Amino acid sequence: MSTTVRLTMGQALVLFLKNQYVERDGVENPFFAGVFGIFGHGCVAGVGEALLANPDFPYYQVRNEQGAVHAATAYAKVKNRLQTWACLSSIGPGATNMVTGAATATINRLPVLLLPGDIFARRNVAPVLQQLEMPYTQDISVNDCFKPVSRYWDRINRPDQLLTALPEAMRVLTSPSETGAVTLALPQDVQAEAYDYPVEFFRKRVWRIMRNRPDTASLQRAAEQIRASRRPMIVAGGGVIYADANEALRRFVDATGIPVGETMAGKGSLRWDHPLNLGAVGVTGTFAANRIAREADLVIGIGTRYSDFTTASKTAWQHPDVRFININVAEFDAGKHNGLALVGDARETLEELRELLAGYAVDPAYRAEAQRLHDEWDAEVQRIYDIRLMPLPSQGELIGVINEVSGPDAIVVNAAGSMPGDLHKLWRASHPKNFHMEYGYSCMGYEIAGGLGAAMAAPDRDVFVIVGDGSYLMLSSELVTAVQLGVKMIVLIWDNGGFKSIGALSRSLGLDGFGTRFIKPVDGVLVGDSAGDAVEPLQIDFAMNARSLGANVIECATRDEYVEALKAAKAADRTTVVVIKNDRLHAVPGYESWWDVPVPEVSTLPSVQEVRRHYEAMRAKERLYL
Repeated sequence: MSTTVRLTMGQALVLFLKNQYVERDGVENPFFAGVFGIFGHGCVAGVGEALLANPDFPYYQVRNEQGAVHAATAYAKVKNRLQTWACLSSIGPGATNMVTGAATATINRLPVLLLPGDIFARRNVAPVLQQLEMPYTQDISVNDCFKPVSRYWDRINRPDQLLTALPEAMRVLTSPSETGAVTLALPQDVQAEAYDYPVEFFRKRVWRIMRNRPDTASLQRAAEQIRASRRPMIVAGGGVIYADANEALRRFVDATGIPVGETMAGKGSLRWDHPLNLGAVGVTGTFAANRIAREADLVIGIGTRYSDFTTASKTAWQHPDVRFININVAEFDAGKHNGLALVGDARETLEELRELLAGYAVDPAYRAEAQRLHDEWDAEVQRIYDIRLMPLPSQGELIGVINEVSGPDAIVVNAAGSMPGDLHKLWRASHPKNFHMEYGYSCMGYEIAGGLGAAMAAPDRDVFVIVGDGSYLMLSSELVTAVQLGVKMIVLIWDNGGFKSIGALSRSLGLDGFGTRFIKPVDGVLVGDSAGDAVEPLQIDFAMNARSLGANVIECATRDEYVEALKAAKAADRTTVVVIKNDRLHAVPGYESWWDVPVPEVSTLPSVQEVRRHYEAMRAKERLYL
């Protein structure tokens, strides 16, 4: 009986991917749901032929390679990193379209396999179509751009190199601490070359996701520090959700009384109505979380990488003796802020730490303070939900409508603009996947493609995609993919006539919203907000555009119409786009926090000079946590 099978490199790749499984807590499933891609000359006759010959391994056509990676990333996020997609492209622009998606996946620590076509490994016909030439080397292509945004990168110059490259790729993709984008550049000639592969290589392999425990002595030290603290707080990051540690966190909080602030990725770690959930922390945080943070003497970070939005550019924690305990699967993140590193799985670490803290609880007065702040913040959220701004609705009240109409099982997807901050503050998250925010990279264009991936990962849930007019214009093409596949999502386009988020930031920096409105130039130049209504807005018909892509479309003008539109979209059996104009100037307040956006040290503009003085005062509050 033969122990080898003769296959092309492309055939061997597909056969290997089909047989990769993951298992955690006794639950096993295929790691790859299939392949997203667009065929071009760099992949159609190689991997393309292999996909045609393997119809049980799904291949779905997309419209933009970046959109494919976003969809795969969102799918992996909903699946808690236990399943993802491979993304296939041709060489050249098809490949480099995926670089932004790769960065998004890697920064968010989400597994995606990228398979860009590449130049010929045999060089006799070079330069081939779309080849980048360099006078100092022949061993380079545009796919080298993926190196800094990939957690593992390789170029398969011989078909037998799959034997060593693919296991390494899988090791990284399935690692809780190392995962991100993995790129295997596939020279188009090598894809079609045959090799006698060992049969063993294609047998089912199960990658077991370990729940590592932290060092016992470090756990003891952490318990001692918690017992010694007077005002501890928890910062719950995405690692809580990916580890399925939500119940462990709730039990820990109920037992100890330690209040919780949530990062963008960690929102939903606790239900919004838990009395010790103070909501968002940091730049886009609530006054409840930020007030507790300001005086906290111990911060227990769980699965967070402490971005500047979480730390308010290192100004959030002002207690002179504040210390950190960091629970994280990644040693790199566990060591941040010179904290006590508990390198391990969030669920298991919390359970073991709770046992060590048996009988401990914070002072009742501190717990009561946190619960009072929770209630006060809830009242503030309701106040914003109940705003009735005329003639155009505010962003805050639109969020309230969605939260109330969408239902407790829904998923809301967003990524960029002013919406992430407002959603982080205002969204009442009812389950761990209710709030799906890509804010590690805050990538404009993620929204619709991400909604597609989320809807494919959770077909039993309503997926609401909130997208601003600016992001919609950047990448709306995966609406076509949703229509083609019969995948239902509800896309909510908020038309505020420009880049609302950066317009507000520009005004706060004394720059008059310059270059952020969708208007025609005045005397050949763009103007700022001080021009008021003496400008001609661009006439962009988002409803007509979405309708032309095959979506069901509902247009509305008022809050009441919006409520009815969302109900109709929920009842529809296909992708529906709801378009509404909203006020571009009315904003949800900031709540006692700050973000370091550098202001020119010298300027002829008095407005900028004034902002610079405030900037210098706030810079003085930034800390090194030593």
